[in-house]
Amino acid sequence: MIDIPGFVDLQVNGCKGIDFSGDDLTEDMFIQACQNILAVGAAAFLPTVITGSTEMYRKNLPLIANVIQSDQFNNQVLGIHLEGPFLNPQPGPRGAHNPKYIRKPDLDYFRQMLEWSQGTVKLLTLAADAPGAEELTCYAVEQGIVVSLGHHLATQDDLKRLKQAGASLLTHLGNGVPSQLDRHHNPIWDGLADDDFHMTIITDNHHLPPAVIKTFIRAQGIAKTIVISDASALAGLPPACYYIQGSKVIIETNGRLHSPQTGYLAGSSAMMLQCMNHLASLEFVGLNDLLQMGFHNPLKLLKINPASIPGKTKCSFDDDAKTFRITNTK
Repeated sequence: MIDIPGFVDLQVNGCKGIDFSGDDLTEDMFIQACQNILAVGAAAFLPTVITGSTEMYRKNLPLIANVIQSDQFNNQVLGIHLEGPFLNPQPGPRGAHNPKYIRKPDLDYFRQMLEWSQGTVKLLTLAADAPGAEELTCYAVEQGIVVSLGHHLATQDDLKRLKQAGASLLTHLGNGVPSQLDRHHNPIWDGLADDDFHMTIITDNHHLPPAVIKTFIRAQGIAKTIVISDASALAGLPPACYYIQGSKVIIETNGRLHSPQTGYLAGSSAMMLQCMNHLASLEFVGLNDLLQMGFHNPLKLLKINPASIPGKTKCSFDDDAKTFRITNTK
């Protein structure tokens, strides 16, 4: 066995048909989803609420917060990741987020979101090129929230301004951008060129090809790389056609989850264990580096002591098969 109880996932949108941003979410559904996520390789995670209506935020944020603050998932469900609604609304950078609900950074609206979430927001993803992003970033950082930049067409100057305001992370670098970019001047290269940013990457075998993953890790370094799953509400379900928040999506037999209308990926159908095992199979890095990117780095970013994470599972690694395995112990 190795010395972690599993992995820490900073971006989980739901699983097995339960959508943390769904209008139909109930407390029982959220609890069931948490149990499912923690049973398949996540020692701890951030439930992620994406861009949605005010009515959805008003209902879902306190619902999730109530569970987080209960003893049931103490030090396992670590807080909320708000991905949106302060994103770039253009096709491409907005990804699968509904443009109907994307809005410019609004400090009063954000304060209301924090009130609904009862102080449980730990991570905020916003667009660095959105008007008012600096003021919102300063305020969020003052509240102890980590601010990450993504779903944007930010320039180098945008990234520099937001870094000075307190942003420290780049959300799923290489994704949440148009499929066609200027070959030299784009948010990917400019993000990688800044040594101060940490980054999250989705290693589900679909969001980033192996050569890109290798290049990103070499450029940013192990210490500033965090693996996430970006698991969607459909993660854990079999290949088929589904509808999520009114939009048709398809899980292919190889696990690729996408919108047939736009061709863009619609999140990931993989959970954290699958993402870590795909990265391990590429053999770019050794076991200690894998553990750092999948367990220690996300906790360090959130300023959480690794010893506080409950040891309800055991994690082993088969060096020959390059595979992690999780065993429930309680």
